[in-house]
Amino acid sequence: MTDTATGDVRFRLKIVPIVVVALLGYGVPYVAGYCAFFSSRIFHTASPYGPTLPWLYMQHAFQLLVALIVIAVLKYLVPADYGLHRPREKSYVLPAILWGVFFGVLMTAVDYAPQLIAHTRPNAGFPLTPSNVWGWLFFEGVYVGPTEEIPFRALLVTYLATTMPGKLHVGRFNMNWAGVIVALIFALLHATNFSVRAWPEALGQQFYAFALGVLYAYWLEKSKSVVAPIIGHNVGDVVEYIILFVWVGAF
Repeated sequence: MTDTATGDVRFRLKIVPIVVVALLGYGVPYVAGYCAFFSSRIFHTASPYGPTLPWLYMQHAFQLLVALIVIAVLKYLVPADYGLHRPREKSYVLPAILWGVFFGVLMTAVDYAPQLIAHTRPNAGFPLTPSNVWGWLFFEGVYVGPTEEIPFRALLVTYLATTMPGKLHVGRFNMNWAGVIVALIFALLHATNFSVRAWPEALGQQFYAFALGVLYAYWLEKSKSVVAPIIGHNVGDVVEYIILFVWVGAF
């Protein structure tokens, strides 16, 4: 389709870029997981068979490393600005914080809807020791943003926007279609929750994961930087965990 009023580039689905993005979207986390697994076997780092949090720290570290390696290679194959710097346009930091708080509350309502309805406290799923509480808060409030936004937004959205340009227009809102497609992939990566949660909760997670993916991609595109997506991601996740810890009496 063509937007003749604004002169946008004709948007056409291109199979190869979409296949590459799908493979990277699913492949980078899995390669990182295998790297973390072999690291646990060889160097006795955190194991997938041990506590969840140390394993997540290790897997996400490799996820970031793999993404940075792929970006370094793609810079020669698909030259583009992958956003690994401070904002060069409007920063979108304040909207990222405000929307992060909003989605943190929304995610809590979706993820713990049965407990809210029953007026019961949720089970955190791990002992509420100081090391666990502060370890999770640091992971969600600092660590998860760069280790997920650089692979998904800086890498995937930038690559797809460069190889398959085209704008989505909804009223005054406009952004590259690449951000929407990657948001869909990002949401589907959370589809495993259907096997561990009731379907209404898991479906709700699909909707908010997709909406967040679109927001993060929008901020990346408009600010020309991955900073706002990282901040929004961190704020949203840590707000949910703060609410959870207050709710269960960890503080």
